[in-house]
Amino acid sequence: MEKISVAVRFRPSAAGDPPADRHWRVQDKSISLVGPGSGVSFAFDHVFDPSYTNAMVYDLLIKSIIQAAVDGFNGTAFAYGQTSSGKTFTMSGSEEEPGIIPLAVEDVFRTTKMTTDREFLIRVSYMEIYNEEINDLLTLGSQKLPIHESLERGVFVAGLREEIVNSAEQVFELLKHGEANRHFGETNMNARSSRSHTIFRMVIESSKRNPMNLGDVSNTDAIRVSVLNLVDLAGSERIAKTGAGGVRLKEGKHINKSLMILGNVINKLSESGRQRGHIPYRDSKLTRILQPALGGNSKTSIICTVAPEEVHIEETRGTLQFASRAKRITNCAQVNEILTDAALLKRQKLEIEELRRKLQGSHSEILEQVILKQRNDMHKSELERERLAMELEEERKARETLELCIKEQQRKIENLSSLSISSYNTSISTQQKVNSTIMFDELSVSRSDVFRTPNFKAMADDFVVKRPSSFKTVDSNPIPENFDNTADKDLWMQLNKGCITDLDTLQMTPNMKHQSLPSLEMSREPSVDDEISSKRHHSLETDCGFDREQLEALREKCTIRERECSLLREEKASLVEALSLSKQDNEQFRAQKEELLKELNTEKQKMKELKEEIRQFSLAFHQREGLLTSIYTKSKAMMENLNASKVSIPEVCDS
Repeated sequence: MEKISVAVRFRPSAAGDPPADRHWRVQDKSISLVGPGSGVSFAFDHVFDPSYTNAMVYDLLIKSIIQAAVDGFNGTAFAYGQTSSGKTFTMSGSEEEPGIIPLAVEDVFRTTKMTTDREFLIRVSYMEIYNEEINDLLTLGSQKLPIHESLERGVFVAGLREEIVNSAEQVFELLKHGEANRHFGETNMNARSSRSHTIFRMVIESSKRNPMNLGDVSNTDAIRVSVLNLVDLAGSERIAKTGAGGVRLKEGKHINKSLMILGNVINKLSESGRQRGHIPYRDSKLTRILQPALGGNSKTSIICTVAPEEVHIEETRGTLQFASRAKRITNCAQVNEILTDAALLKRQKLEIEELRRKLQGSHSEILEQVILKQRNDMHKSELERERLAMELEEERKARETLELCIKEQQRKIENLSSLSISSYNTSISTQQKVNSTIMFDELSVSRSDVFRTPNFKAMADDFVVKRPSSFKTVDSNPIPENFDNTADKDLWMQLNKGCITDLDTLQMTPNMKHQSLPSLEMSREPSVDDEISSKRHHSLETDCGFDREQLEALREKCTIRERECSLLREEKASLVEALSLSKQDNEQFRAQKEELLKELNTEKQKMKELKEEIRQFSLAFHQREGLLTSIYTKSKAMMENLNASKVSIPEVCDS
């Protein structure tokens, strides 16, 4: 993991404008604003003032990326900033002062020539993104190219022309041809303003010339493939300053939109892992193509160019904020290798030999210790799980006991409540009986008759109309459902069984005045029953108060029990959670154990295969040794015979 390298470059001030240090203070690798709004400081990897040349910027920032690209790492370098801040000059340069792209091309071919142990194949392509459409600058008419993605190639532009090159001069000719097809335009801020983003790409493939050393895994027949992206972005624009209109206005809108999406991607990548959400790579074709370079498998450098004039302070501040956020992004660059079948077989054999050496050494003991440690951890986790299960069972029993106690208390409370209610009802009924007795005595006072009719007794004036005495049979009179002070016609018909009384027969007794009822508030001496009822009433009130106190006490106990029950529920939940975590740890330990056992079995199988190969090699060696011994014996016998024949020939000559 390594952070993106970010540098800031000040272009020279325009004629008649004050120098850059008039508004911005540069101290070593930090930049701060001078004057109003000061106090904000930005720190970067490099800060280049106008005295730095393109060659100096290249040596300090880009040269290491070129060397890494030749070694198999992906690399990306791009310039970012407002319009007319010097991006194209930094990337392309001029005839007198070449930019980063021509310097990188020369450096790539120089480095490949110096690397004698590898063979290289270099392909180049040149594209632009104009109004969110991808155009091939090396082929006329090749426009609106689509973006695809595959497991083998990753993100790539379909239909893009790639030229195989052998020298820097060939690349320069292609660049010249592409620049002629690129879109430029004139604005109030720049006579030759870039109206599109351009991406110059070099694909560098390399392989070993003579991989004779089989003892090194890295010296197999692996093919390294790296991609070097050199990007010249169009500058952000303000319509009020550029005075763009028509086609230029449309181009500026697309440029600002793609740069805004690039800023959003940088913002998301600069956040921490937990806070980072969806990264909108697909919102723009620029960010989609540069996806591996932003937070992926690439070594990346960003050059942020700024204008020192006071009129561009806000744009410069925005560029510095972009650069500050980009500095927090980390990439994970690694060598890109493509293995052939032969190279993969060689690498696997070397890895097997390495594992065999480890098994024959002390690594087997380490593996056994790891397995033993895993077993002990699993045993501990099992014991912990059993202990938690026992505690959970005890907690369950305690909870059941507590619930039984709560139910018993609630039953007692209900009994006391019913008892207090019955006592209260008894006292009320007794009081009502006493009151009814008093009322009956008071109402029994004689009173004069107001209305008199023949053959009728004096009756209470509860009803306006009364029935005759001939219908006084109790068992024959129906009981009405409701009584009121005034009887209606239906009630009267019901009470008199349908008989109608002739109201004209009723005679008013003359010269009789209405006598008022005696006062109900007549003084009456208290009787013995009143004293008994009052004592009874007092005792019932005392009992009811005592029952209320007991009820309140039981309610408090019930509240305490409920709190204890809630605490026990929380403890149970925590124990269940701990048990689940222990189960998860146990499952992980089991999975690790199974993986280790599988690896051990695999290594044992490999060991058996190795022993079998050694045995077969020994048999072949013994056979070859026997064959060589027989050949040596035969050759020795032949030499002896030859020597003997040489000795016998002179003897024959002498004779």
